Amino acid sequence: MADGMRRWNRRTVLRRAALLAGGVALGAAGTAQTTWITDRRLPIAGGPASATLGSRYQDVGAGMIEAVWGVHTTERLLALTFDDGPLPQWTPMVLDTLERYDVPATFFMVGLRARENAALVRGRLGRHEVGNHSWAHHDLARMDAHTAYDDLRRSHDAITAATGVAPRLLRPPWGHLGGAVLHAAAQLDYRLVLWTLQMVEGEFPRDPVGHARRIVADVQPGTVLLGHDVGTEQRLVALRGLPDMINGLRDRGYTFVTVSELLRRAAVG
Repeated sequence: MADGMRRWNRRTVLRRAALLAGGVALGAAGTAQTTWITDRRLPIAGGPASATLGSRYQDVGAGMIEAVWGVHTTERLLALTFDDGPLPQWTPMVLDTLERYDVPATFFMVGLRARENAALVRGRLGRHEVGNHSWAHHDLARMDAHTAYDDLRRSHDAITAATGVAPRLLRPPWGHLGGAVLHAAAQLDYRLVLWTLQMVEGEFPRDPVGHARRIVADVQPGTVLLGHDVGTEQRLVALRGLPDMINGLRDRGYTFVTVSELLRRAAVG
C-alpha cells in the first residue's frame, strides 16, 4: 500500500509538473503575444503606426513632409545641433562658447523646459535657430495621432513664447518615428530633422580633446551633428571640448551653419 501510494504520488507529481510547465509555457506565449500587440499597437487608423487619421480629408498643411539626416554637398558645411534643453545646467555654457567662437547652432528644445527656463535663452539666440523636441521628451512614436499632435502643438507654442521664434523643424526624442508623428508634423508644416553624426562622449571619459579629435575626423560635408546641452555628467566631455572641435573643423575648412541654412544652400547648389 505504501509502495503504491508512493508510486501514485510520484506519477501525480510528475503529471502535475508537466501540466504546470505547459501552462507556464502557454502563459508566457500568451503574455508575449499580448505584450507584442499592446506594445506595437497594430496600425489601426489614428494609432501610432498609422499616418492617416480617419477616412475624411487629411488636414496636413502642405500635404507632405521632408525627412533630413544630412545633405549631399561639395561645400564644407556642417550644422551643429543641441537637444533636450534649455536647462540652467549647461545651456548657458554652450551659448557662451558659441558666442565666443561666433558659431551658429540649432537648438531642438523641449517645450516644458523652454517654458520653465525662458530667461536662459531670451535675447541670446541671435544667429541660432530653434526646433521642436516634444513637450516633455516622451516617446512620440508610442502616441496616437491626436496625442502626438497635442504634444507637439503645446511644445510649439511654449518654444515660440519663450524665444519669440516659431520652430519650423522637428526632431522627435531618440529619433523615434511613427505614422502619428509624421501626421502631426505635417499638420504643423515641420521639416523632420534627424542627424548624420552623434557625439560619443561615453567613448572618451574625461578626455575632451580626444573626443573633439574623433568628431573632427568623422565629419563630412553636409553633416548634421548631434550634441546635448543637458544630460549626465559624461556629456560634459563634448561640451568642454567644443572649442577644440570648432577650431579643428575650421582648420579643415568647415563652416558652421544652422540646419535651415544647410538645407537652403544644398538646395541652391
